[in-house]
Amino acid sequence: MNEITPPTVWTPDGEQPMVSASALPTEDAIIDAIATVYDPEIPVNIYELGLIYAVEIADDGTVRVEMTLTAPACPSAQELPEMVEQAVMGLDGVKSCEVETVWDPPWDPSRMSDEARLQLNMF
Repeated sequence: MNEITPPTVWTPDGEQPMVSASALPTEDAIIDAIATVYDPEIPVNIYELGLIYAVEIADDGTVRVEMTLTAPACPSAQELPEMVEQAVMGLDGVKSCEVETVWDPPWDPSRMSDEARLQLNMF
């Protein structure tokens, strides 16, 4: 039986398997992974809380996530970005993940989804 060898591309680090567009995770898959991360103090996932500002997927499988926190003094400031990175890195096709915490625009409750508002009784 012949084994199929995936195509490769030359990089400065040597030949690497070529990642096809179909092997890359979709934005929806990344959002679903991020939605598994919960703020330890709030029983709502961070995507529904409106903490995720941007998701970028590069052709090489590198993912960049821009997120914020509910407040600069958030006790989970160190762990939440790490949890997002771990969740995204668990997806097939992700080569690396960079999570950047930003403060502009500042988070406010208007960024929450209707589902999050309902769960937190904030209507």
